[in-house]
Amino acid sequence: MPLVELLAVGLIIGFMFLLLLGIPVGIGIAVAGFVFGWLGFGDFLFNLVPSRIYGVVTKYEFIAIPLFVFMGVMLEKSRVAEDMLEVVGRLSGRLNGGMAVALIIVGILMGASTGIVGATVATLTMLTLPVLLKRGYDPGLASGAICASGTLGQITPPHWC
Repeated sequence: MPLVELLAVGLIIGFMFLLLLGIPVGIGIAVAGFVFGWLGFGDFLFNLVPSRIYGVVTKYEFIAIPLFVFMGVMLEKSRVAEDMLEVVGRLSGRLNGGMAVALIIVGILMGASTGIVGATVATLTMLTLPVLLKRGYDPGLASGAICASGTLGQITPPHWC
């Protein structure tokens, strides 16, 4: 078996061992990756890390994240989003969970237009969670609807919006 394949299997086994020790997932991935990356690439691995970080940070597409979070803060502070949700709640009439259904539709449209789950979920959380909790929704149901709607936007192509 070639060395690369042994390192790949060792990486997975090492990561699982770290999980069994109770180490958090993010730290376990980082430690296992660095250890087995160093075993495979040697000191050259640490020459690759700065260029990889720079490449990820300078992506043009990531400018949408702070802008959509800013949009959510502005809508929340101006109370426009709360008024819109109240209108949707009244339009749904006596339908159980009408505001949650409206939240999911808005989340799908926002997720499809941004393409970034984090920005959509952060914006929807700021906009809708206080309103849903004030209307008596269960916190777990409200949080689940927000997360689901942000994620559903990823499977909706942007040209459908």
